[in-house]
Amino acid sequence: MNVNQSAPPVPPYGQPQPVYAGYHHQSSYGGQPGSTAPPTPYGAYNGPVPGYQQTPPPGVSRAPPSSGAPPASTAQAPCAQGAYGQFGQGDVQNGPSSTIQMQRLPGSQPFGSAPLAPVVSQPTVLQPYGPPPTSAQVTAQLAGMQISGAVAPAPPPSGLGYGPPTSLASGSFPNSGLYGSYPQGQAAPLSQAQGHSGAQPPQRSAPLQASSFTPPASGGPRMPSMTGPLLLGQGFGGPPVNQPNHVSSPPPQALHPGTQMTGPPGPPPPMHSSQQPGYQLQQNGSFGPARGPQPNYGSPYPVAPTFGSQPGPPQPLPPKRLDPDAIPSPIQVIEDDRNNRGSEPFVTGVRGQVPPLVTTNFVVKDQGNASPRYIRCTSYNIPCTSDMAKQAQVPLAAVIKPLARLPPKEASPYVVDHGESGPLRCNRCKAYMCPYMQFVEGGRRFQCCFCSCINDVPPQYFQHLDHTGKRVDAYDRPELSLGSYEFLATVDYCKNNKFPSPPAFIFMIDVSYNAIRSGLVGLLCEELKSLLDFLPREGGAEESAIRVGFVTYNKVLHFYNVKSSLAQPQMMVVSDVADMFVPLLDGFLVNVNESRAVITSLLDQIPEMFADTRETETVFAPVIQAGMEALKAAECAGKLFLFHTSLPIAEAPGKLKNRDDRKLINTDKEKTLFQPQTGTYQSLAKECVAQGCCVDLFLFPNQYVDVATLSVVPQLTGGSVYKYTCFQVENDQERFLSDLRRDVQKVVGFDAVMRVRTSTGQSWLEKSRWGAKSGREASDTCYTFSSDPVHVASGIRAVDFFGAFYMSNTTDVELAGLDGDKTVTVEFKHDDRLSEESGALLQCALLYTSCAGQRRLRIHNLALNCCTQLADLYRNCETDTLINYMAKFAYRGVLNSPVKTVRDTLITQCAQILACYRKNCASPSSAGQLILPECMKLLPVYLNCVLKSDVLQPGAEVTTDDRAYIRQLVTSMDVAETNVFFYPRLLPLTKSPIESTTEPLAVRASEERLSNGDIYLLENGLNLFLWVGASVQQGVVQSLFSVSSFSQITSGLSILPVLDNPLSKKVQGLIDSLRAQRSRYMKLIVVKQEDKLEMLFKHFLVEDKSLSGGASYVDFLCHMHKEIRQLLS
Repeated sequence: MNVNQSAPPVPPYGQPQPVYAGYHHQSSYGGQPGSTAPPTPYGAYNGPVPGYQQTPPPGVSRAPPSSGAPPASTAQAPCAQGAYGQFGQGDVQNGPSSTIQMQRLPGSQPFGSAPLAPVVSQPTVLQPYGPPPTSAQVTAQLAGMQISGAVAPAPPPSGLGYGPPTSLASGSFPNSGLYGSYPQGQAAPLSQAQGHSGAQPPQRSAPLQASSFTPPASGGPRMPSMTGPLLLGQGFGGPPVNQPNHVSSPPPQALHPGTQMTGPPGPPPPMHSSQQPGYQLQQNGSFGPARGPQPNYGSPYPVAPTFGSQPGPPQPLPPKRLDPDAIPSPIQVIEDDRNNRGSEPFVTGVRGQVPPLVTTNFVVKDQGNASPRYIRCTSYNIPCTSDMAKQAQVPLAAVIKPLARLPPKEASPYVVDHGESGPLRCNRCKAYMCPYMQFVEGGRRFQCCFCSCINDVPPQYFQHLDHTGKRVDAYDRPELSLGSYEFLATVDYCKNNKFPSPPAFIFMIDVSYNAIRSGLVGLLCEELKSLLDFLPREGGAEESAIRVGFVTYNKVLHFYNVKSSLAQPQMMVVSDVADMFVPLLDGFLVNVNESRAVITSLLDQIPEMFADTRETETVFAPVIQAGMEALKAAECAGKLFLFHTSLPIAEAPGKLKNRDDRKLINTDKEKTLFQPQTGTYQSLAKECVAQGCCVDLFLFPNQYVDVATLSVVPQLTGGSVYKYTCFQVENDQERFLSDLRRDVQKVVGFDAVMRVRTSTGQSWLEKSRWGAKSGREASDTCYTFSSDPVHVASGIRAVDFFGAFYMSNTTDVELAGLDGDKTVTVEFKHDDRLSEESGALLQCALLYTSCAGQRRLRIHNLALNCCTQLADLYRNCETDTLINYMAKFAYRGVLNSPVKTVRDTLITQCAQILACYRKNCASPSSAGQLILPECMKLLPVYLNCVLKSDVLQPGAEVTTDDRAYIRQLVTSMDVAETNVFFYPRLLPLTKSPIESTTEPLAVRASEERLSNGDIYLLENGLNLFLWVGASVQQGVVQSLFSVSSFSQITSGLSILPVLDNPLSKKVQGLIDSLRAQRSRYMKLIVVKQEDKLEMLFKHFLVEDKSLSGGASYVDFLCHMHKEIRQLLS
């Protein structure tokens, strides 16, 4: 669609659009867009308005643009700088290529149909020829600011906007891109809001960083500002009319990220006759009576009024679209954080520190708080009161990854052994010893930091205090100096007061016709022969303690005796699937090394035994029941690896029917597509959790298999689901085997219980309900400690949980298995007022059985600040964690509410968060500005990605199973995974030097950033696309694909040829590096420009409009501004 054409009428925001026929599903995941762009969901922002005339100021010559965003219709426009869009690193676009003044004829216009002028970001106050002010000058300026009173003179005209934009030398202002950080140690220049000639009021605390965008303003009477297309950075304050030939512009000051940004200055206001009154351009299609200037806002034009003269004849000009470079860029924010925070270690000793972004490589030094690899919070400064939290609407949540894998430079948590006495705990709230416990009375007692209870110190744990009140051995004990550590649990923490046996793995293989025909069974059996040598093991153990067993099934189940004393394996068949039992105990679960010959013989025979099968029906629930019964008989925890191909329609418990019905989409019954169709699997999952039986499910469907129901048991037991649609050995072998190897080898905690304690001082009556699963914890349920009244301190408490687990009560997260990729997201609410002085504490305690059968407690502690000012809350938020929580909240919401309701809830909450900031924290400015908190300026773009995701807004090619699969997958994702999943990385491969060993700088996920002469790699954690432009140089094509021309490249290719040249090695190395960063293998798909697969690739260009009706980033930002304005009015 040409951006200069008027868009056709459009449906309301979020309504799916029809997709074009002739395009077929090619991938196991991802919505396939159709072949053309749909109408914008918010109205046409890019088309002309019939009632407006665009008139350049008389006497002003217009220079051609030299630095502007390519039009949307030019899909192959080259992208000058990979990481910075249009501008090189350190460059700032300094003024628009042209400036227009708009007049409105009488009559109202529909919202969203106004043309957009180019937008740039720069301060209103400019020093024409001098360097940035010193810190002393800034201090003097701040000291002279007034809230009201005399209006300061208008700034001198800078003359921007009448000639070609100028840019600063790249070395002039370090990190000074559009949204870059101000150079360290250098004061930021003072900037005023558009049209505000006076002073800004001082902040109540440290100056807030904010990003703001200004709608157009005219010099005539001000109208009530309203939202609409012209809202971002488009102020028209400019040179006076007596300087029409001013065509040069001096370098501006570097822009501080905390300053409000205003648009390019422009011409003076139009002059209107009495017969044709002039109106300032209104937004949102509303027009009201004119009014005078607002209080404390001087005229933006330092010229004498000339309202009596007539304007020249209107000259229509091509309408302009909003410049994407003038709105917050995720790429720029990520790069700035890497540059500013990637070089120094992150030391956790300070309470309430906001860690570097998940996209930044950094080293953590534990000095009393848990690493952000274990816990990330939506805000590190919690409101002191519930009223303040409700006002801000910022969710208070923590994303906890208890068994997270650490990089090589960071040490794993120390293991502390307190002997038979076990870990030291508070007698009342049962919190474990941590660095925040306060020792008193010379070290003989300690005060709990969670509930303030005074406890005696056991004699064997006693130690003297130094002059500061700290124990002299504090730095020798991990539990007194570190944020994360482990305790060896005593027998009291074990079931039935008995230490657990090592866990077991049971491989349960579908041998129905589909599995045999696809080659899955043969491939799997061959792989298992070698994979069993790499079972997880503890520390330096020579061999794994895990035992293994094997089951095959179709309509019936086959158990195998692989006892080491047998010459050949023995099969035992159970055909009564309605009353499942395990036909053998001895010889079913065996040590791999002891029974290797028998196991190898079995794996050789299985493909042969079922090679001629014609059985197409399968069972499912009885298979899980059999594995769980086998673990119960062996009195151990363990994991089931299920390899399944089809909908279980055979007569048996858990039988399912095909209920796939796309007609339910966008109806109130759509939620049923995400719900299990029978309660059998929830009951089965509960039994599995009680036994410590975790289930990992590998699905190989050729058609609908009801993932929503089959994934219930893996979801509730802490397991994983892998899905390979239309599995073919030649295309999917590498992906499946890589996932299987990683899944089998990763370290898992079995039979786990997790509790999150907070500094709320909850009474022991509420706190200690760990149940029989936890042994020692259960005995504490009856604990009483004198007849004193139970003290309940003020604070926060965990009220909601998201993830792959089961909960039998309101406090304990029960996991049959927990690996290093899984997270548990916890939401907190206020019980009472928090203290700004003491802050808030979190303690996550995970009780689990290791792969060697050792019972352990892993403890993570985190101290947060508390605040009484909203500004402090907004200054310490983390957008990536916020989006992780909001996505999980929404994905759970679709189980019980219509998808449209869930989407509206997200939009409303985001608008409330930003409106509260605007109302209570931002400096006074024109109501037409969109002002975003510095820490949340990416919230709109990321939230729009969530709203456009396949779960909440599916395209026509997204199957019901795909949506259910993605929904359960996101539920357990950590912050880094959701970050790249919702906003994929787009890496240009041919822009950086071939000899460079660093990862190329990403570009924004938009079609405008693609050049038809380049090659790009896109990844989102599940998919990997290599997009090849039609005009790529022949030498590049030859070096990568070993063919002579673009036309000879095979579209859909999944494996690049291994060639001996620098470019091929570089691309292969980059692909391997990206795959190593992700928890699942990303299959490569080569996409040629203008090929049918390009529609699938464009589905992941999330800043653009989607063919399922999702809004572009620019349109959604306009819509959010409208929502905020409505809340503020």
